[in-house]
Amino acid sequence: MTLRHFRIFLTVCNQMNMTKAANILFISQSAVSQAISELEAYYNVRLFERLSRKLYLTHAGETLRGYALHMIHMNEEAEREMRSLNQNGVIRIGASVTIGACVLPKAASSFRKEAPGLTLLVTEDNTAKIELLILSGKLDLGLVEGDVTSSDIVSSAFAEDALVLICGRSHPFFRRRSVAPQELERENFILREAGSGTRKTFETVMSENGLSWTTTWTCNNTDTIKTAVAEGLGVSVISQRAVTQEIKAGILQSIPISGLSFKRQFQLIYHKNKYLTEAMTRFIAFCFRKDGSPAGFSAKMQEKNCARLK
Repeated sequence: MTLRHFRIFLTVCNQMNMTKAANILFISQSAVSQAISELEAYYNVRLFERLSRKLYLTHAGETLRGYALHMIHMNEEAEREMRSLNQNGVIRIGASVTIGACVLPKAASSFRKEAPGLTLLVTEDNTAKIELLILSGKLDLGLVEGDVTSSDIVSSAFAEDALVLICGRSHPFFRRRSVAPQELERENFILREAGSGTRKTFETVMSENGLSWTTTWTCNNTDTIKTAVAEGLGVSVISQRAVTQEIKAGILQSIPISGLSFKRQFQLIYHKNKYLTEAMTRFIAFCFRKDGSPAGFSAKMQEKNCARLK
């Protein structure tokens, strides 16, 4: 039996007249009669007594009416809940470390004001691990600073980012206006772990320019890198967004490298077969918004790539 049968049955119960029930439901009287007959045949009971052209609900009919009301109510409640989840609900977002520390908190705060009924569940890890979580269905969307490798992932740039060479106050580079690329080969580098987008960008640019490097410390977070560099334990190449306050305070210094720059693009990713709810689509649109969103995303990059994720 279907919900249609029960809706017809309840309408007949309310009207106690099949013609009136048919008019309310905008179906033929024969369709109403057939639905009631099918219910009676299925349960092997009489639901209505037909006496002097009038309908009277039987005891079996009264019993079924209670169940039918409950089933219709549960179905309506499920529909309301599912629509609410589609529009509000939960989005599981993976953020690589730089985005998680420097971009997403402000963006999430701004987005929550626009969509107060929506919950963001955030997982922070490096790009490689976020990609694996997307592929395994454990995350809905990812915001990463490195390139993804799987052809099953849709990826589009939503902002630009620049990495800078940093050193502490005790380092010889601290008062320099610039350094030559070859000088980097003599330095001890404090870098992110393998799988990090920051590490990948650094290694790619250095290799493309024929430069070697020495890694003396590997970290999985930017705070450790900044502390170690400030203590004079080495230099690092890190997102400019991550060291704004330390440079302003004079704890760290960023030094231009003559003829060398570390540029990259932040990527929004999701599985190509992912069903995007209304809430997810709304968040994606927020990331690519062109009006200078509080998230600090590049308006030019947003305009260029917004259509690619629709």
